[in-house]
Amino acid sequence: MKRGEWAVLALIGLMVGGVMVRNILTTSGPGTDPAKDRGIPFYTTASPDLARAGADLVRQNQCRQCHSLWSVRDMMQAVPSPPLDGMGSLRDEAWLFQYFSASNPQAVLPSRLKPEYRMPSYKDLPEADRRTLARYVASLKVQDWYLEETRKTEFEKLTGKDYKP
Repeated sequence: MKRGEWAVLALIGLMVGGVMVRNILTTSGPGTDPAKDRGIPFYTTASPDLARAGADLVRQNQCRQCHSLWSVRDMMQAVPSPPLDGMGSLRDEAWLFQYFSASNPQAVLPSRLKPEYRMPSYKDLPEADRRTLARYVASLKVQDWYLEETRKTEFEKLTGKDYKP
């Protein structure tokens, strides 16, 4: 290596080391608040059987092509649809069953998305599958401290407007 290359390498090393030290000092020690990191806000109340059946229906109906679940989104899709995380904290099972059963889901919950990206109707799915899907999505909850953020995300995704509580 040439002398200039060593200098650049040393400068990069100093910068990385400085950032590491700063991160260590700001995330631990006096004055830090461990309550700031409340953990993962998402959880489910589904039994193992319901979780398995619901996940199978989500997979079969390709829901993750548009929606994220457990904050994981299909990287190849850029559809601005609401995440399924916390949907059970916003909607109950009866509402979700009605929504999945509607021949036009946009009549139940309007969407600003282009027609090809709008929520499809699942009225042709067997009733047992729609009930399972509604029960599963209703089990996807968020902690109380994250509920307002979930409302904000859904509102902004559906309307394209800023959320005002």
